[in-house]
Amino acid sequence: MWKWIQAFASPKIFYQTSEKIIPWLMMPFVVLSLLGLYWSFVVSPADYQQGDSVRIMYVHVPSAWMSLFIYVVMAVASGIGLIWQIKLAHIVANVSASIGASFTFLALATGSIWGKPMWGAWWAWDARLTSELILLFLYLAYISLNNAFDNPKTGDKACAVLAIVGLVNIPIIYYSVEWWNSLHQGSSISVTKVSMQIDMFIALMLISFAFKFLYGALMLLRARDEMLIREQNSRWVKEIIGE
Repeated sequence: MWKWIQAFASPKIFYQTSEKIIPWLMMPFVVLSLLGLYWSFVVSPADYQQGDSVRIMYVHVPSAWMSLFIYVVMAVASGIGLIWQIKLAHIVANVSASIGASFTFLALATGSIWGKPMWGAWWAWDARLTSELILLFLYLAYISLNNAFDNPKTGDKACAVLAIVGLVNIPIIYYSVEWWNSLHQGSSISVTKVSMQIDMFIALMLISFAFKFLYGALMLLRARDEMLIREQNSRWVKEIIGE
C-alpha cells in the first residue's frame, strides 16, 4: 500500500493517473447533482415553519460541511508534506485552499440569505457564523501567504504551519452551537440520530456527496496544472509539451 502511495506521489505518475481518475469523479458529481436537485425541489416537502425557504439548506449545509472537510484535508496534507517531504502533498494543500474558500463563502452567503427571513437580519455576530467567517479568513491568509514567496519550498513550509495551527478552529465551528448561546440551530444529523424528514435527509446527502466528488475533480485538475508549473524543467514535462 505504502509503495503504491509513493509511486502515485511521483509527479509523472500522478499526472498520468489523475487524468484517468477525473472523469470518474465528474460523472458521479453530475448524476448526484441532478438527483439532488430533483429531490430538493420536487420530492422534499416544505418545512412546517420555514416553508420553501428551507430549500436553501440543501446548498448551505453541504457547503458548510465542505468548508470544514477541505480545511482538514489541507491541514493533513500539509502535515504529510512537512514530515515526509512529499511535494504532491503540498500541492494538494495549495490547490485546495481556493476551493475551500469558495465553499466557505458559499456557506456564509447562503446562510445570510437563509438568516434574513428567519432572524430578521442578514448577519449576526453569532458564534457559528463568526467562527465560519474566521475560517474564510484562514483560507484567504493561506492563499496570500502562498503567493508571498518566490521560492515554492519556503512557501510550502510557511503555509503548512499556518494550515496546521488553523486546525484549532474546526472543532470550535463544529461545537459552537453547543458551547455558546447561538441563534444558529443545532445539528439535525449525528452518528446516532437523524432528526429530519427522510426525504430532506436524502436530498441533503445527495448534494453533499456531489460536492465531494466535485472537490476531488477540481482538486486534481488544479493539482495537475500546478505540477506542470513546478516541474516545467523536467524531462517528462518537456515531452508532454512536445507532444
